[in-house]
Amino acid sequence: MARKKSWRDMSKGQRISVVASGVVNMALLVAAQRSIAKTPDANIRGRKGLWRAASFINFFGPVSYFLFGRRRDSALVGGTPAKR
Repeated sequence: MARKKSWRDMSKGQRISVVASGVVNMALLVAAQRSIAKTPDANIRGRKGLWRAASFINFFGPVSYFLFGRRRDSALVGGTPAKR
């Protein structure tokens, strides 16, 4: 069985990519959590609690919330109509 690479075994480029992917993941998580908190219940598909939990799934949770969890109707439910 192959030994796992430790931080010291990685090249500089690999270390940078690990750190960069972590920063992107955290930024998506924070953005999704803020959006869930500020968006009215009527403008979210499903329950907020489920989307909050799903957003903690690395990368795919926040991206799925932004793609599928928010309503993008021309007239927002419980909000102001979108300006054109």
